[in-house]
Amino acid sequence: MKKIFSLVMGLALLVVVIAWLAGAFEEKIEPTLHPPSWQKLADQKTALVREIRRQEVEQAVGTLKAATRTQISAKVLATIEDIAVRAGDQVQKGDLLIRLDSKDLQARALQAEEVLEAAKANWKKAAADFERVQELYRGEAITKSQFDDFQTQVAVARAEYLRAKQALVEAKVVLSYAAITAPRSGQIVDRLAQPGDIAQPGKPLLVLYDEASLRLEAPVAESLAVHLERGKRLSVSIDALNLTFKGKVDEIVPQAHAPSRSFLVKMTLPRTEKLYEGMFGRLLIPVKERVHLCVPAGAVQQIGQLEFVEVVHPDGRLERRFVKTGRPCSAESVELLSGAQAGEKVMIFS
Repeated sequence: MKKIFSLVMGLALLVVVIAWLAGAFEEKIEPTLHPPSWQKLADQKTALVREIRRQEVEQAVGTLKAATRTQISAKVLATIEDIAVRAGDQVQKGDLLIRLDSKDLQARALQAEEVLEAAKANWKKAAADFERVQELYRGEAITKSQFDDFQTQVAVARAEYLRAKQALVEAKVVLSYAAITAPRSGQIVDRLAQPGDIAQPGKPLLVLYDEASLRLEAPVAESLAVHLERGKRLSVSIDALNLTFKGKVDEIVPQAHAPSRSFLVKMTLPRTEKLYEGMFGRLLIPVKERVHLCVPAGAVQQIGQLEFVEVVHPDGRLERRFVKTGRPCSAESVELLSGAQAGEKVMIFS
């Protein structure tokens, strides 16, 4: 009996505690609706949320490359005696760039001259002998077979002379290879050898490019590239110079790059000393127009990562609204992506 009584008292005490914690023994306050306390506009400046139509521009990043880029190498195996240019030098067509050791080549040319002189003398002797043999043959002092042998000797001597003459021409041409000249005007962009190195045929020694042939080569998404055509003028932005140039579509490679679904577009640029091969550039491609909502940058305040504006109602009340901004509309205004509507008035903080 005592156990039951204790259990009942414990339950009753627990119910009382729960009721107390729930506020059953406190005075209740009737719920009421308090109107919001609006701030009023004082003498601050205001501005309207403006609606602006602006053409969207897609960007394609690329690199400046020269259309005419020449790797200069030797045509003969020889030691480099001197290199007259360095990277960055401007050269004109025909300027001497590299001089090779020509001692062996000069010796071969002299040998060719001596062989030519010997062949010439041999031909003259054979021709003189043939003239005497002709007299003897007319007098029937020699046989027809002997006459034919002398005639053959003259023909062979003449052929030897012509071969030696051609060999001398080739030797002089090879000797001219010792002086490597610029094949075209342009700028030296790389020097790959030094005096004393062995120049090998086909191995690059210098790299020359024509700065007037610089082009921006950029992969353009196929959805945009199909609307481009040769001769179309577009803007090209060079980030390092903070400059924008007008370029012209010079070439569109007629094959899409499958992984990126893009076409390689090559843009010619105006000639200027500020541009160099390898610089980074952006091709600006205009697309459809889009409506933008713009407000002065001073109307947007930021707290942490949250941005807001103070909207001014017709009666002067201020309403704080959180917004999301986009790209700058101009140097002094910013785009609003959400939070306000065109024609609404906002307060300018600064």
